[in-house]
Amino acid sequence: QGEGHRERLISLKVYDILGNEVATIVNKEQSPGKYEVEFDASKYNLSSGIYFCILKADENRMIKKMCLIK
Repeated sequence: QGEGHRERLISLKVYDILGNEVATIVNKEQSPGKYEVEFDASKYNLSSGIYFCILKADENRMIKKMCLIK
């Protein structure tokens, strides 16, 4: 397998405005590709506010800001 086709450790976590981890949505090895996940905030008893979603794939990281309105 080439470097682009190997499985990578993927983590998708949600943090509150203070940097506390409030949810782990994905944390496993996955092959490259397109994936979808659904985040149901009611499962985590979160209040309205600003949260950050951090996607990590090996050393790469993407951060998105989310606004939860109940």
